[in-house]
Amino acid sequence: MNTPIKGYRTLTDGEIVRINRIKELALRVGYLVQEAFDHPDTDKRWVSIAQTDLQKGFMALTRGVAKPDFF
Repeated sequence: MNTPIKGYRTLTDGEIVRINRIKELALRVGYLVQEAFDHPDTDKRWVSIAQTDLQKGFMALTRGVAKPDFF
């Protein structure tokens, strides 16, 4: 067991593995989003919306595993 982060319960090793997998996938998706931003033919507004929604999704997924006890 690891020392808890303030507002989080102690996570099991399995939960830590799952959260790290989520973080790894989020990083890969972030690279894809950046590629879209860098391409001259993309609609930057929609890429920005996608970026925000994807960030919220990965955050929600992480919180679903971590189950913090605060707002």
